[in-house]
Amino acid sequence: MGAALRMQGAEDGLSSRNFEALSRYIYDYSGIKMPITKLTMLEGRLRRRLRATGIPSFNDYCDYLFKHGGIEKEAIFLIDAVTTNKTDFFREPKHFEFMERTGLPELVAAGHKRLRLWSAACSIGAEPYTMAMVMQDFVDASPGLDYRILATDLSTDVLAAARRGVYPRDMIQPVPPEMQRRYVMVSRDAGRGEVRIHPRLRSTIGFARMNLMDSAYRVGEPMHMIFCRNVLIYFDKPTQAKVLARLCDCLVPGGFLYVGHSETVTGISLPVRQVANTVFKKI
Repeated sequence: MGAALRMQGAEDGLSSRNFEALSRYIYDYSGIKMPITKLTMLEGRLRRRLRATGIPSFNDYCDYLFKHGGIEKEAIFLIDAVTTNKTDFFREPKHFEFMERTGLPELVAAGHKRLRLWSAACSIGAEPYTMAMVMQDFVDASPGLDYRILATDLSTDVLAAARRGVYPRDMIQPVPPEMQRRYVMVSRDAGRGEVRIHPRLRSTIGFARMNLMDSAYRVGEPMHMIFCRNVLIYFDKPTQAKVLARLCDCLVPGGFLYVGHSETVTGISLPVRQVANTVFKKI
């Protein structure tokens, strides 16, 4: 009986061979490292995918992916299952202070009137909506300016949530009260405990799926500011270097690149100089 239970438990888990195959595919597709310490996390998230597909076991799921051609159909769902999407409004607030007090005034002084910004790992939208709040305040105080924000992510699930712009009410606590009054709509049904970002801001943001592993980023005209925060930590150093170089290619001269406070560009040759903590200006 005990041996049978142990065998059943082993069958119910990811084998080392299947874990290696999945982690290798995830890395090649997304650049996300999946060390053996993430085994339990990967099993937990993929169990939801097994239920959704009706596939009975991890072995059958991996056979479907790698032996029966299912990987092309399943790739988006697989990546959605393994990506981490922690985000907050006004996360790392010093970046937004720099944006308002230094970055935007410098760009305007250099003659830029139509400003383009990019949230390159937007998750469920808190970052681009925060950017839009800062931008809208700045533009309202500076006649003659206009702006658009591109918000991209690898996960289709989080992009769908970001487009809706609906959040639990306690999630907007970091938003200054005056900005809440201007840019956040509270549900008439108090019991729902939800808020929605004002259409005025939602109309300034375009959401799109993008893989930072792509060889080039098709974002149209060069950007004046790019936020790529708290995603580089999931990449190894060579991948970080490639991603950062491609991001810099998308910046106008004098444009600004923001990375997460726990991230560094040390040892990577880029056409930028540091102008604040984890803020870089294109030379």
